[in-house]
Amino acid sequence: MNKTIINWGIIGCGDVAEVKSGPAFNKCNNSELLAVMRRNGELARDFANRHNVPLWYDNADALLENPDINAIYIATPPSTHLDYALKALKAGKDVYLEKPMVLSNNEALSLKHAVANSSQKLVVAHYRRFLPMYLKVKELIDLNTIGAIKFVDLRFLQPFNFNSKASWRLDDKVSGGGYFHDIAPHQIDLLYHFFGEYNSAKGIAVNQSKINKVDDTVNGIIDFKNGIQFRGMWSFAIPENLQEDSCKIYGEEGIIEFSFYEEKITVNSKKISEVFEFNNPINIQQPMIQETVNYFLEKRTNPCPVEDGELVINIMEEFTKA
Repeated sequence: MNKTIINWGIIGCGDVAEVKSGPAFNKCNNSELLAVMRRNGELARDFANRHNVPLWYDNADALLENPDINAIYIATPPSTHLDYALKALKAGKDVYLEKPMVLSNNEALSLKHAVANSSQKLVVAHYRRFLPMYLKVKELIDLNTIGAIKFVDLRFLQPFNFNSKASWRLDDKVSGGGYFHDIAPHQIDLLYHFFGEYNSAKGIAVNQSKINKVDDTVNGIIDFKNGIQFRGMWSFAIPENLQEDSCKIYGEEGIIEFSFYEEKITVNSKKISEVFEFNNPINIQQPMIQETVNYFLEKRTNPCPVEDGELVINIMEEFTKA
């Protein structure tokens, strides 16, 4: 039976769903947020009341049993992603799954197998692909603005209290391994989105500060199949005066430079020397959610399939394994 509208249920209506994603489900075309779920029923009800959501639950199974819901957004911590995704697929719901997709490449294989053997669809929420700034970066690359690209240098250096809102990010059993596992998936996905498949990835992860129990410094390199080389350094134990957020793409004729938390691109090449500035949507996932809705309604191809999420997980494991 062909769907004409996507009726959403959210599992995990916490901080991420509050602004980044939740309101966007009602702003997208052919999309409606019908229900939300959180284990704390009072918090679920509060979210539903504030965002004009008709239904709320404190039990995911009850939400999945609702026949009016045909798609699920999973926005819980990563340790429950696989379980909820498998349950949603089995219940006949399409899935929009937060990053990191799962905790390990073994879990990624399990999810990929489940999707392949299901009639349902799954999209990974690497929403930066469809933000104006990154669409522009890809355009500049595709237009050969800086000539043949040689290598990419990424530095994301932050103080240890970078994001103290959710302590679960520092529990490797829940997050996968600290702030790196929360931040790097988007960045690694963009690298793949820009430069394609890779031959190999290697890295080193260490706990330099001993402030927390997880590794706070990750050093990674990637050899892409097209010959482009990447090196990245992530640290979450840097003094505030040394923090840095930069990505530089070096080509034969110039450099494209941007940061991940500023909406600006600087291009210096033989062809142009220009600064591009952007404004992200208030609900930053809205462009990706719209593309996901279009895919669920069979109006486009998958904007970020499970195989892309698997690639990101595999690279992260290469960077951080002992």
